[in-house]
Amino acid sequence: MKTHQELLDEIARTQPGAGELTFWWLGQLSYVVKAGGRTLYFDPYLAPSPRRNTPPLLTPDEVTNADWVFGSHDHGDHIDPATIPGIAAASPNARFVCSRVARQKMLSLGVPDERIVALDDGLSYEEDGLRISAIAALHEFFDRDEELGYPYLSFIVETGGVTIYHSGDTLVYDGMLAKLSKWSFDVMFLPINGRDAERFARNIQGNMTFQEAVDMVGTLKPRLAVPGHYDMFTGNLANPKDFTRYMDVKYPDVSYWVGGHGEAVTLPPR
Repeated sequence: MKTHQELLDEIARTQPGAGELTFWWLGQLSYVVKAGGRTLYFDPYLAPSPRRNTPPLLTPDEVTNADWVFGSHDHGDHIDPATIPGIAAASPNARFVCSRVARQKMLSLGVPDERIVALDDGLSYEEDGLRISAIAALHEFFDRDEELGYPYLSFIVETGGVTIYHSGDTLVYDGMLAKLSKWSFDVMFLPINGRDAERFARNIQGNMTFQEAVDMVGTLKPRLAVPGHYDMFTGNLANPKDFTRYMDVKYPDVSYWVGGHGEAVTLPPR
């Protein structure tokens, strides 16, 4: 595994061209993506928790390169209270994207209101060749707030000629694929840890199963599918080989990536 400095240096010197992106998996559903001249952090979870199966690859104060930070929902491994304040201080120009429901959480973690972009299902934000869209995510339940909207979101980011889907924590629900079918995705990041009664009884809200994830990418056909959210916590794990074996036999024309934490993965132009 790379040292913190080796990873930071690699991120700094990686400069994807038009229609190209590079990403690094930080564990769970955390990713760094470089595309369109921007450095994006999705659900950064960098807390040094003893519950982690793998140590954090970076500390929050080392993240001086963030342009955009996405928090899909207010659970600690997605909007991490040990991570957000440090990144906000270390990357003073970074903007933070979350749901309208989670705006108050971001404020409580020290992110100034002018640096927050709060979205809801069906809303988008655009600036300087960047478009961020949100759709509702179903994390066992929608839990929609009548005033503020949906607390769990998936994000679609279009920049530099690439389109990125980060699911956050979600199941596949009626109408979801229809919402997403208007985009042609270069990469899709999505969970495969599933759900069951035992975990729900322990207050672990579930996600799509590996079978549901396979059928989702088989329908939407991204250039690259990236399963996640299977590695971090004992009692909420999954085997990525189940995903890859099913992909191989059911949708052999769709590419996927399963690899190590901190490994650089470059998707070339179409």
